[in-house]
Amino acid sequence: MTPIDEHWNQLRELITRSARSTGHWTLSCVDPDGMPTITPVGTVFVRDTPGAYYFDQYTSALARNLDADPRICMMAVNSGSLFWLRALLRSRFPTPPGIRLYGTAGPRREATPDELARVRARVRPMRLLPGARLLWSDFTHVRDLTFTHFRLVRYPMMMPSGWPADDDPTTSAG
Repeated sequence: MTPIDEHWNQLRELITRSARSTGHWTLSCVDPDGMPTITPVGTVFVRDTPGAYYFDQYTSALARNLDADPRICMMAVNSGSLFWLRALLRSRFPTPPGIRLYGTAGPRREATPDELARVRARVRPMRLLPGARLLWSDFTHVRDLTFTHFRLVRYPMMMPSGWPADDDPTTSAG
């Protein structure tokens, strides 16, 4: 079992809490010229195993890049004001302030009825707003994300105890 498998429940909670503070995750890849590309994606759904899926609706450049090179890095950062204020007052983070997940994206595929139900439930509170109908009424396709390793966002002097070490020994903290 790899460290990401072993600690997935703890990491999944960190991912979910971080994304709640911003409303999105960032998904990065490289374009055909090798230039990094970062895309905010608000329709990521984390799975019970090291992976997720997202609705691939308005991400045409990201989709083209992933079709050519499926390697990805997804980042979630807790940017909540209260989270940071408490950490600064206590000189300690209650949880790491963010995480980077590395892996691959699968090909674009039709969303299942369960996946469609989950995205509809997420956007339901805003469904009556005109912009919401424009943005979130025609979801049809998703991409699966498989995560193989991770790096926590670290500020060494304020890190909480009890969190797993990064499972990519080739990367430094930070």
